[in-house]
Amino acid sequence: MADEVARRLVHVTGSTVPLAHVLAPTVVTWRVVQAFLALSLAVVVVLEFLRLSVGLDWAIYDRLTRPYEQDNPAGYALYIVGMALVAGSVGVLGMPVAVAVSAMLMLAIGDPISGLLGSNDASTVKQVWVLLAMFGVCTLLASPFVPPAAAVLGGLAATFADGVKPTVAGYVVDDNFSIPVLAAAAMWAGVAFLGGF
Repeated sequence: MADEVARRLVHVTGSTVPLAHVLAPTVVTWRVVQAFLALSLAVVVVLEFLRLSVGLDWAIYDRLTRPYEQDNPAGYALYIVGMALVAGSVGVLGMPVAVAVSAMLMLAIGDPISGLLGSNDASTVKQVWVLLAMFGVCTLLASPFVPPAAAVLGGLAATFADGVKPTVAGYVVDDNFSIPVLAAAAMWAGVAFLGGF
């Protein structure tokens, strides 16, 4: 259980990236957020290459990775990939910053809350009440930044990603990647097509 709590605490630290921009946008501009995540992504690619190809075996990997991540990209790497993809979509695709911030917070705060609530359950399927909590937390996290309908759509997408972990070509699609990406896409669609609703 201690390793699980440690994983969740590391998860939450990711909220400092979007929150730094929200709290001090003239100091931590969106370009700074993107540059930080691009640098983080480069570091993660090197670390994962060393871990999976060369056999780098630091003790921290034993504590912060799960058994199915031993031969697959680790959750921390997919976390950075998902965050960087969402942050980059602001400049490249024109996604609103508010959508990106909301999606990042859903991953950084919503996912660890859901994980802790469901960590005592031995099954691989999350209980309905845990998914409802995930939906509520994620919708609330997005509410200050996007219109209500977009927040609800983002909450639904994040909850879906949290509850479903498909395997593609033998690789588990970790929710650390799918939560921010699906939530951002859903909220962006909500903002674009539903406006202020």
